[in-house]
Amino acid sequence: MKWPKRFLIALAVLIALAALLPLFVSLDDYIPRIENEISARVGQPVTIKSMKLAALPWPHVIVEGVRLGRTDELTLEQVKLTPELLSLLQATRVISSVEIDSLMVTRKAIDMILAMAASAGAEPSKPRAVRVERIRLENVVLRLEKTDFGPFDARLNLDATGKPGDISVTTRDGKLKATIKPDKSNYLIDVSAKAWTLPAGPALLFDELQIRGVATQKDARLDTVSARLYGGTVLGAMNLAWEKGLRIDGKLDIGELELRQVASLLSPGSRVSGRLSAKPVFSAAAPAADKLAQALRLETDFRVKDGVLHGVDIQQAATQLVKKAATGGETRFDHLSGHLLVAQGSRHLSQLQIASGMLAADGAVSISPQKALSGRINAQVKLAGVGTKVPLNVSGTLDSPMLYPTGATIAGAAVGTAIMGPGFGTSVGAKIGGWAEGLFDSKPQPAPKR
Repeated sequence: MKWPKRFLIALAVLIALAALLPLFVSLDDYIPRIENEISARVGQPVTIKSMKLAALPWPHVIVEGVRLGRTDELTLEQVKLTPELLSLLQATRVISSVEIDSLMVTRKAIDMILAMAASAGAEPSKPRAVRVERIRLENVVLRLEKTDFGPFDARLNLDATGKPGDISVTTRDGKLKATIKPDKSNYLIDVSAKAWTLPAGPALLFDELQIRGVATQKDARLDTVSARLYGGTVLGAMNLAWEKGLRIDGKLDIGELELRQVASLLSPGSRVSGRLSAKPVFSAAAPAADKLAQALRLETDFRVKDGVLHGVDIQQAATQLVKKAATGGETRFDHLSGHLLVAQGSRHLSQLQIASGMLAADGAVSISPQKALSGRINAQVKLAGVGTKVPLNVSGTLDSPMLYPTGATIAGAAVGTAIMGPGFGTSVGAKIGGWAEGLFDSKPQPAPKR
């Protein structure tokens, strides 16, 4: 029975030697050469804190403290490389797994990586010196211009030619999961999310989100976009392309979306509530992602029911008939509809129809990129029991909208009051003044000085 004991002793000695091996084998002498080679490929300075060899549970190399770029455009705390030992004697070395922990990537680093991938694809085919089979990333953060995406974990398998196979991405809070699978020359995309907030742009909170589509190296076609958020639903499809700048286009079907929070997120300063239904068609093209919003063109008919326009009281402005602009208050409505055009940062609302129990109005309003308001609202109200259509000029800003009767309406009301007395005379005069202005001058008058 001596041989089992001797075997166990020998095994223990081998394990101890394997554990102590890194203490006697230093890889730090290779760091300057590796830093220079990587720096030459990416065109940016690269620093590595340390490198060490470990033997358990399998021989592998640990690289720590990697920094790329003059302002740390890419940083990672640790990389573990596990090679296939037999491949070290062959022309192509095989790394069975690459495990990356605590990676931070900026937008500039992403551009550098994409440029390297493009140049590598353009090079003539030649035997690969190193082939990686699997990549595992833990605790990754993408640091974009004004926001971060992550932290998330990712898994990536590569085939014998180095092309990506199955890819999975999961945020560490478990709210978003995405998979990308190769399908001949394309990739199938499947994204699902629950209680997830959009990381870039308006911070929209999705109760549920499902995206499915097909991507190539140049573009993506998302045939299914389905979401539940803010009490409503969104269904649609969109296309993305990134070969020369960024392009996006698509169409959506929005149903019963509560506007109070959504409007303020999409356009800070907007104060409107109610349930929105619309079918927007949109497109944009820009050299970079942060320019897409400025290049957006969107057009749709819309309707909103059971809502409130906050910050302005149309009925009060129409019945006061004074030169001072009306501000503050609110306009409740049963139904609001119209046509929206977004172009070059401006928004144009035309064919407006507003209806409630005591008020009916129509008109058109424009909102400049600086949030300045201009336009005309025609309010149908009762003055002294007589139905009267009062034209109101729109001015001010989204944060502080103003309404005031046109000059002809005020003048007509004053003349009618002088001839026939207040009440009925005021109503008739205002109606005649509004009719005259509509006949001779359909343009809004400048706001009076306050």
